[in-house]
Amino acid sequence: MEVQKRCLATNERITNDSGSVTFMCPGCGEFEIVRSKKARQIVAKYTCPKCGFVGPN
Repeated sequence: MEVQKRCLATNERITNDSGSVTFMCPGCGEFEIVRSKKARQIVAKYTCPKCGFVGPN
């Protein structure tokens, strides 16, 4: 079974979300950050569960 990615800030599934992005944490580089289009538009903050980095800055 495939695990569906969810936005770290809003917990929304990003399946078919054309504005979503995934990237490695800028703080530790070890955790994949997932952001939905909505979270990016409203500039919702996220926290890396691995190192505590908070973005967007």
